[in-house]
Amino acid sequence: MNPKQFLQIGGVVLLLVGLLGFFGLIGPTSDASIFGSAWWFDNGENWAHTILGIVALIAAGALKNAMQQKNLVILVGVLGIFFAVYNVFSTSFLGANLESPADLILHLAVGVWALWAAMRKPAMSGGAM
Repeated sequence: MNPKQFLQIGGVVLLLVGLLGFFGLIGPTSDASIFGSAWWFDNGENWAHTILGIVALIAAGALKNAMQQKNLVILVGVLGIFFAVYNVFSTSFLGANLESPADLILHLAVGVWALWAAMRKPAMSGGAM
């Protein structure tokens, strides 16, 4: 996986997670929650995931320069790790609740995944990697 693929796949995942949260499929009080009470997002997190997903998808198409894509994915990785570490010390950030231990694990996993993808070579013209 290279930076562009990370932006594409990560963008779709973030957008879906945000939308599922808005529709109550990931929520603390919903019987329909696909993760039960172990993992849920409040509206602050739903907005963040939805907006970041849209931005990632736009960036995957708009940023034609592989170095720009790589730099953006490094930024995502650093932010993911930042929020994982931040979550050890606090359960709230700008109104978004980070109460679940799964939040810490998710942010750490995304941060590591992003940094790993940023170190991968971009796809060559013609579809070769």
